Amino acid sequence: MKRFLVYSAILLLVAVAIGFALRPPSQAAKPKEHVEESHGAEGVEMNDAKVSAAGIELLKAGPATLRDNLVLNGVIQPNQETLVQVTPRFPGVVREIRKRVGDQVEKGELLAKIESNQSLTVYEVRAPIGGTVIDRQVSLGEYASEQKPAFIVADISSVWVDFSVYRRDLQRVRVGDAVFIDVGDGGAPVESKLSYLSPIGSADTQSTLARTIVPNEGNRLRPGLFITGRLVLAAKPVAVAIRNTALQTLENRNVIFVRNGSKFEPRDVELGARDAEQIEVVFGILDGESYAGRNSFVIKAELAKGSASHDH
Repeated sequence: MKRFLVYSAILLLVAVAIGFALRPPSQAAKPKEHVEESHGAEGVEMNDAKVSAAGIELLKAGPATLRDNLVLNGVIQPNQETLVQVTPRFPGVVREIRKRVGDQVEKGELLAKIESNQSLTVYEVRAPIGGTVIDRQVSLGEYASEQKPAFIVADISSVWVDFSVYRRDLQRVRVGDAVFIDVGDGGAPVESKLSYLSPIGSADTQSTLARTIVPNEGNRLRPGLFITGRLVLAAKPVAVAIRNTALQTLENRNVIFVRNGSKFEPRDVELGARDAEQIEVVFGILDGESYAGRNSFVIKAELAKGSASHDH
């Protein structure tokens, strides 16, 4: 009887084992499904309103010229070749003043009247050129000397921009080099070329003067103001370039966010040459594709938030 019970137990165990092995897959314990990082692959949804609110600038990749620049500090000066100091012919007392600093004058226009100390007659002081009164050294009733200019009149339709070039950079600078002048008024830089490089240096600043003569359209360049200039030392054309502010890093990879419909998609890019503003893209984006050129870190942050929510 005991032997029968043992055999029965063994047969029961074998039957249970066979039944478990033959159970359909749908009844077996399912493995944990793998969660894809679809947010990173699919991108970040942002409509035009969100793009605008985030301050994201949309730009198009395309051909560009990369420049090796030297940044120079400078000051705007009146063009000394179109500047005249107006000195009284005879000493005397100023009886009338017609023009003040900042006034526009035509050639031959009356500036002041002075009573001569010698003849006690009143004679006229007139503008020798057309331009702007940039200085006045006399006042009504004051004694005017023939030894000192009463007015300075300058034609500021063109101005000098004088840059300081330090000794370490002198061998890189040549007359004729292109320079882009940042006026500081929010407008586009003014392009010009160096016309003069002084053969003499300054003991005080240990620098040499480099000058460009610039047309002063719209009176943007005001004498006396400091400016900066980007001197172009070399230029390289490239087929596709992007703004350097577009570049982000994801998991130690260089990416940019390409606009595709209402989405920004992270795109791995292979980079080439670069300058202070632009980067050549050898592979990863095509000419004409739209991308986030400014505030692209906002998209990166949204991407990280989406990945975190998937992890939970």
